[in-house]
Amino acid sequence: MPLFRDEEYLRVDFEEEKEKDEALWVKCKSCEKLIFKKKLKENNHVCPNCDAYFFLTAKERIKTLVDEESFSDKTKRIESDDPLDFVDTQTYEEKVEENQTETGMFDSIIVGTGEIEENPLVLGVMDFRFIGGSMGSVVGEQIVSGIERSVEEDLPFALVSSSGGARMQEGILSLFQMVKTTSARDLLSEAGLPFISVMTYPTTAGVEASIASLGDITIAERGALIGFAGRRVIEETIGEDLPQDFQSSRFALEHGIVDSVVERESMRNELSKIMGFFN
Repeated sequence: MPLFRDEEYLRVDFEEEKEKDEALWVKCKSCEKLIFKKKLKENNHVCPNCDAYFFLTAKERIKTLVDEESFSDKTKRIESDDPLDFVDTQTYEEKVEENQTETGMFDSIIVGTGEIEENPLVLGVMDFRFIGGSMGSVVGEQIVSGIERSVEEDLPFALVSSSGGARMQEGILSLFQMVKTTSARDLLSEAGLPFISVMTYPTTAGVEASIASLGDITIAERGALIGFAGRRVIEETIGEDLPQDFQSSRFALEHGIVDSVVERESMRNELSKIMGFFN
C-alpha cells in the first residue's frame, strides 16, 4: 500500500473560540473579557487586556512574519493513506477530510519560500488546528521537502512548530518521521545553511524530541509549552512535584533548551537579525 496518494512567562491554557465569520467579538479565556475581533487581529492575536496569546493559524503566522506578498506556497499536494485502517469514533480518512475542510489545509503544515525584511528563506509553519499539529508521514515529507528546497536554492530554513507530537493514527509510520526529519536536517549542516527552530504553544512529544530541538538557533515564543511527556505522567513516574513553571518558555531558556524567548510582535525582527548574522 502506498504511503502517499496524490490529491515573565505566560503559559497559554486557552484557544480562540470557534466563531462564525460574522462574529465581531471573541472572549479571552484568560481574563474572560470580550475583545473586538478586529482589534485582536491588529494586535497579533494577543489579548489587549491581559497580554495572553491566542492561537495563530499557519496562514496568520506566516502573515506576521514574512514581507507582504513575498510568500510562495510550496506545500506538496499529497495526503496520507491509511495503512492501519485506523478507526476510533471515525475512520482516519474521515478525520483527515474533516480537518481539511475545517482548516483549508492538506495537512498540519504549510511550507514555502518568502522573505523577512528582504532576507530570503524557506519557511515551514505548523498548524495546531489540524489533528493537534501532529506529525505523520505527510508532515514529515513536507519538512524534508522544505529542507531539500533550502539546499537546492541555498537558503536558510526556519520551522515554526506547534504540535502535540507524532500522529497516533499512523502508528510506527509517524515515529519514523522523527528519524526522517532528523536525518534530513543534516543536509543543512553539510550545505553550511542555518536552521532556525521556533517553538510555539505547544511544542511537545515527538516533534519536540526530534526536528524542533535541532536548530542552530532555537527560539521560544513567550508562552510556549515545551516538553516531551505531560506534567502528570512525569510526576507519577518520578513520584515528585514539578516546578510551577515546568515546561514553560522561561524554564526552557533557564535550562538551555532554547537560546531566547521572544515576544510574538518581535519575532519577525528577531528572525531578520538572525538571518542577517548568518548572511
